[in-house]
Amino acid sequence: MSTHDTEINRDATRLLRLEGVSVTKVKDDGAGGSTVYVVTSEDSARACPSCGVFATRLKDYRTTAPRHLSCGGRPVSIRWRKARWHCTEVACARGSFTEAIPQVPARMRTTAALREAAGAAVVDGGRTVVQAGRDLGLSWPIVQHCFEHYAAEVLPEDPPVTEAIGIDETRRGKPVWKQDPDTEKWELVADAWHIGFVDAIGGRGLFGQVEGRNAASVADWLSAQPTAWRERICYVAIDLCSTFRAAIHRALPHARVVVDCFHIVQLAQRHLADLRRRLTWKQHGRRARKGDSIYTVRKLLRRNNEDLTDKQRDLLKAELESMGTYGKQIYAAWQGKELLRDLLGLAVTRRHVTPDPSAISTARHRFFAHVADHAHLPELVTLAETVEQWWDGIETYLTTGITNAASEGNNRLIKLEARNAFGFRNRANQRLRSRCATTRRSRREAHPH
Repeated sequence: MSTHDTEINRDATRLLRLEGVSVTKVKDDGAGGSTVYVVTSEDSARACPSCGVFATRLKDYRTTAPRHLSCGGRPVSIRWRKARWHCTEVACARGSFTEAIPQVPARMRTTAALREAAGAAVVDGGRTVVQAGRDLGLSWPIVQHCFEHYAAEVLPEDPPVTEAIGIDETRRGKPVWKQDPDTEKWELVADAWHIGFVDAIGGRGLFGQVEGRNAASVADWLSAQPTAWRERICYVAIDLCSTFRAAIHRALPHARVVVDCFHIVQLAQRHLADLRRRLTWKQHGRRARKGDSIYTVRKLLRRNNEDLTDKQRDLLKAELESMGTYGKQIYAAWQGKELLRDLLGLAVTRRHVTPDPSAISTARHRFFAHVADHAHLPELVTLAETVEQWWDGIETYLTTGITNAASEGNNRLIKLEARNAFGFRNRANQRLRSRCATTRRSRREAHPH
């Protein structure tokens, strides 16, 4: 072989990116791809896999065709001519063996580069197992195995250290029940509810998930984490869930609970809607219909005060006043909702910037005074009682600005992943796919390729 041909083969070997073999020639397969002929170039391939002694006695040659990645946009078919050696070590029970390299271990029909690409396509690329298999020409079980292996390498064993976490539940699929043949009682095998733990301030995605919707599941997951990690947790953002609050006090007694502001406003809107429906039925004996004053302004009641124009505010007030006493009561409830929003609006926009305590105290007093003036409205009183019960968490939100938006965003990605996969049957695979789907951006930054 000439020097020029040798240089060409070296370039082709580097282009193939298959360490341990050398390209001898490349041919067009006539179907839009290339057939690449390679031979073993790594001396360690002659080492016996049982005893480690380098073989010197050749038995014969074998040609295999491991599947590899495309090169230059063209499919590549590998033809690897490798030797079969006799093991001359007397104490070794192995009679002969075939050459193997780390990229293509013994009895492996795919290269390590192809398997890594399959795993990365699911974990980092956001593709489903089926789609990754179609793109790379692999079966579902192979891609699934590559995905699990790749995820185990790139996902951290312990959650990253953070000062604030978010806890929220999401429902996926249906619960699975199984009847005990002895007692004939039905037992819950797989719960439809999953509780997720996310990084509330660092944007590092989902830390983990557990099945169930009880305090024991939350407390057990938190208690199972490293002590150093739990000691760094200062805040835990949740919605208005007493179950989560009890679990936090049990597993993280030093951490402060933060109530998510979105759920507070959502609760206020729900109570306002309940009051509007109750009074509408009380006045008309039916639901509101077109032509009724309450029907005209029903959508304006859900709007924020600052988003309304002067004309819309005048319309809202005039239509409710035309209803008489019931309309005035609905308008009072809407004002209470807006006073609560004014209180929540005092929260800091940047962390470590403490708002004026006197402003918080004044806004809080204004809200409760308004409720006291309209104590005959049970929905408004119930809202005030809830705010009072959760005031510690609300005040922590006002002074820190921490929310549970990360949990809501991750839940959206988790549901999207489930829809893309047309549902999951294996719950462990479901949790692993969910974790990869919600953390791949931060992981790519931490492990650049």
